[in-house]
Amino acid sequence: MRIGSSIVLIALGAILAFAVADVVDFIDLTLVGYILMGVGVLGLIISLVMNAPRSQRRVTESRTVQDPHTGETVTRNETRDGGI
Repeated sequence: MRIGSSIVLIALGAILAFAVADVVDFIDLTLVGYILMGVGVLGLIISLVMNAPRSQRRVTESRTVQDPHTGETVTRNETRDGGI
């Protein structure tokens, strides 16, 4: 569920809970509205937490070594994610 669909669920739930005055015998529209708003808020919170920027550390290491016998220079570059 993305942020847009969460906002749609919140809006639809608010319309059902506060603006609709019809009576349906087998379902309580106010309760359905509250449930939709709750699901929308929960989805919005989860979407925001999942899309929050994470601190990433990237470590780049470069080594240059010269072979004493041939005189050839070898360079090695290594990049990795630095985690804790």
